[in-house]
Amino acid sequence: MRGVTLLELMLVIAIVIIVTSIGVISVIRSLETSRVTNGYNTALMALRQARETAISEKRIYLVTFNPTGSPAGTITTALSTTSTIVSTSTLPKNVAFDAEPGIPSTATTTPAGLGTGVTSGAICFDIGVSATCTNTVYFWPDGVARDANGALNNGVIYIARPGDVSSSRAITVLGTTGNIRGWQIVKNTSSGQYYWMPR
Repeated sequence: MRGVTLLELMLVIAIVIIVTSIGVISVIRSLETSRVTNGYNTALMALRQARETAISEKRIYLVTFNPTGSPAGTITTALSTTSTIVSTSTLPKNVAFDAEPGIPSTATTTPAGLGTGVTSGAICFDIGVSATCTNTVYFWPDGVARDANGALNNGVIYIARPGDVSSSRAITVLGTTGNIRGWQIVKNTSSGQYYWMPR
């Protein structure tokens, strides 16, 4: 009977190693994407919950985004009249409030036409009201988004895995309606350019 040669055995082992490597790489990429999605969902839910609670309780709630929180960023929701903290959330590991270089940055290409991408920064509220961005938005009992001075407050938040433009997500807030919308970056396969798509 013919046995297995050393060459055949080495070939089988090489194939097994290659297939395993591909599987491990796919799992790692899936975990990284999942973390970014979890961070995006955390920020989106904080905003939506604050708005809904402000409407239902007829009180003003504020949401503050801290890009330097431990480890990558924190989100705090509080009752504005007493500064009582309602909840605090932390972004997942390796995810940050981050406007990655390469994301669209013109008024016609940014999410909902808000901000200027990397130039305005990862957290930019008070767009069109102030020359500088703030990191806080207030939701009033009528559902609109305002700033600390009561002016209508439009804003955008970017979330990504640092160094990975394709992982970028964004959330926009429109002051007049309080509308909160999520966005995901997509790469055009023919032009190679990135653009924002509503989620």
